[in-house]
Amino acid sequence: MPSLSELVRSHTDLSEEDVAWLQLLQADWQIIADLSFADLVLWLPDREGRGFWAGGQMRPTTGPTAYVDDVVGTFVPVGRRPMLDAAWAQGRLVREGDPEWRDDVPVRVETIPVRRGDRVIAVVARNTNLLGVRTPSRLELSYLQTAADLTQMIAHGFFPVPGPRSDHADSPRVGDGFVRVDAAGRTVYASPNALSVYRRLGLSGDLAGLSLADATRDLVPPRRRPDEETLSAVLGGRAYRDTELGAEGGEGVSLIVRSIPLRPQGDHIGALVLLRDVTDLRRRDRELVTKDATIREIHHRVKNNLQTVAALLRLQARRIDEPAARSALEEAVRRVGSIAIVHETLSQTVDEYVAFDDVVDRLGVMVSEVGVTEGRVRVRREGSFGELSSEAATALAMVLTEVLQNAAEHGYDPEGPGGTVTVSPGRLMGRLRVVVDDDGRGLPEGFDLDSSTNLGLSIVRTLVESELGGQLSLGPVPGGPGTRVVVDVPLA
Repeated sequence: MPSLSELVRSHTDLSEEDVAWLQLLQADWQIIADLSFADLVLWLPDREGRGFWAGGQMRPTTGPTAYVDDVVGTFVPVGRRPMLDAAWAQGRLVREGDPEWRDDVPVRVETIPVRRGDRVIAVVARNTNLLGVRTPSRLELSYLQTAADLTQMIAHGFFPVPGPRSDHADSPRVGDGFVRVDAAGRTVYASPNALSVYRRLGLSGDLAGLSLADATRDLVPPRRRPDEETLSAVLGGRAYRDTELGAEGGEGVSLIVRSIPLRPQGDHIGALVLLRDVTDLRRRDRELVTKDATIREIHHRVKNNLQTVAALLRLQARRIDEPAARSALEEAVRRVGSIAIVHETLSQTVDEYVAFDDVVDRLGVMVSEVGVTEGRVRVRREGSFGELSSEAATALAMVLTEVLQNAAEHGYDPEGPGGTVTVSPGRLMGRLRVVVDDDGRGLPEGFDLDSSTNLGLSIVRTLVESELGGQLSLGPVPGGPGTRVVVDVPLA
């Protein structure tokens, strides 16, 4: 299905500013569809004047759809739908005409010009499924009247309202709670769901006739509501924006309030106020924040414990005179230290993913500055690992620790000048390929990975093949001295 921008570029002469206006309209037209109990279709004018292209479609959540199939991308030539032509040419709402029949369903069609400034840039068709229509309730009449006001605003260029959109992902919908206020901010009608929200706040009577802002002040303590200017502007219906009540801590009711001022002919006549009870959502948010903090604290404590273990092993190594035993303990210190670095990184983030470049850089410093290679071998990274899951990061950190340490200790002559070990990561087709090259003396003659008894290489092979599900290979650096280790693992 083509996007609005694609259709505009392919078939119309609309400007970027026109497209931005239509996108603002689409951001809120679920509200209009729900208030109208009707499907909305956005029709774009063909650049050659041959007809209209369907650039967007929205079905109602409050009633049956008039369009079972998607129509976006379809073309209607001039003359096939006279109401569409009339709304575009005359710049007015067109309601006359008999219902259309679609698959044995009667559909009432109304067309609304979309005006931006002094130009009509598109037409919205409102399609109402008339099957099963009955006498509307007061709720439905309030919905329909508000929808009529909004469509008048679209036709006169007063809607959508330019400016930043709401930053609430939990923005209220029509069915969450609907309140209609007059120009003075007094409640004309409140839906049962809206009344339920205010009853949970502590309201004992009805909202009808009350100032919505004053009623809210009586029910919500100052510490759990916005500043007075915001409260009056939103709940009084004078500002096109939203606010949240009771969102900061606390155990009481939390709700999001959104106001859409109504001025169908240019003068302010009131507003549509939507409410949504987000108490359970905020409670879960607080639980997630607490959980995240707990997880970070656990990683921090694990890191501290590992560092304590490493310090104890280091002290023990200093008391041992046997070189082989001391070397084994020093290797254990480095292995424990590599895991501690991963947990330290995890303790500083809110999710279970690790920015692995920092981990590798710290591993390189650790390998370069300790042991018999201190100061002689430099580790350099070329490229980026990106983010890895904590499980993959821990295993890969141990793999790289062993590979780097092995290159630093065994790849160079103990009496020689040392050299550089280069780590080159790359991502391709869902896999991570890490190449570690040193410029040392190369592998021993007759070396075979399968028959090697080196503990470090055994650890690397087990981690790469079993833990990471990847492949490991060792060989000479192509065209130069030294050894190349390649680790190829799938990414989650």
